[in-house]
Amino acid sequence: MASSQLFVDRHVGVDLENKKEGADRRDVLLVAGIPLHRLSRPLQFLVCCCGTFVFYLLYGYVQEWIFRVKELRSHGWYLTLVQFGFYLIFGSIERLFRKSKRRRIPLKSYLLLAALTVSTMGLSNASLGHLNYPTQVMFKSCKLIPVMIGGMIIQGKRYGKVDVTAVLCMTVGLTLFTLADVSISPDFNGTGVFLICLALCVDAVIGNVQEKAMKAYSASNTEVVLYSYSIGFFYILCALLLNGNLLPAFSVYSETPVVAYGLAGVFSLTGYIGILFVLALVKLFGALIAATVTTCRKAVTMVLSFLFFSKPFTVQYVWSGYLVLFGIALNVYSKNRTSINAWFMKQYRLYLRHWTVQRSRVEMV
Repeated sequence: MASSQLFVDRHVGVDLENKKEGADRRDVLLVAGIPLHRLSRPLQFLVCCCGTFVFYLLYGYVQEWIFRVKELRSHGWYLTLVQFGFYLIFGSIERLFRKSKRRRIPLKSYLLLAALTVSTMGLSNASLGHLNYPTQVMFKSCKLIPVMIGGMIIQGKRYGKVDVTAVLCMTVGLTLFTLADVSISPDFNGTGVFLICLALCVDAVIGNVQEKAMKAYSASNTEVVLYSYSIGFFYILCALLLNGNLLPAFSVYSETPVVAYGLAGVFSLTGYIGILFVLALVKLFGALIAATVTTCRKAVTMVLSFLFFSKPFTVQYVWSGYLVLFGIALNVYSKNRTSINAWFMKQYRLYLRHWTVQRSRVEMV
């Protein structure tokens, strides 16, 4: 699956409008037609979590199912073309219901954004032709590694001990997880590791490019996704025509069109709706909560992958996976250290207060 965190940076679906009624302002928050602004805060969280888990777990399940079909396995770029086509349709439909239809970001910026989007999603899909799905998910969970390396080399940034420790944990965990895959998986191929690493490097760049463009031109998420995917669709189409892979892939998909295009449609739709709920989590509860939920979702995705699809298993997967998750947790803590420390201090004070009250009652007795 394309990096879920990358989707958070660039996708659409949360319709947020500020409406004035006299002196009052209220946020109207619609997610896939669900009026979240009318729900209580606990119910908002429950709906967003359920939506994130249900649709992204379906997304991952369908994606692995597609790449376990031998005839479809070698046509990851054609799947990306179909996926871009579906996203183009979804974005066009959503844009019809929005008031502003004028393009704000210059076309030359979209040419770059589309190229980056094509690269990260295409390489990610293509890597599944050579890797186990859990291995791919594990790699995509470690975007911090290329981000930090690029920051040190390109911008001369310096990182704290927590960030360095997080990257070390991720690196060691990934290495051990990959070595386990090499030793027991008959389908392992170093090409898959190369492709997913390239996807991660592009993934580390695209978020910054999108954020800069959207802030500079005050563009909506709907506009960005529509133009990025429409241009990206033609990029992939031209590339497949030039390398001669379009007609062979089309022929393979045409042999079982209901199954092949049906799976691709469900794959695209579930991914598109899933991001709506992730964006809602970010808007309503902040990036920390959203990151925690999506990290838990990735862990559940890997567990379900082993349960639903037969594949070799070793206990080394478990503890190397824990090492990567620990690195992710450290990264989340590093980015939100102040709020996390404040929360723990609040809980500690509440505990001390409760303990003091209970002790006083015991002494009175």
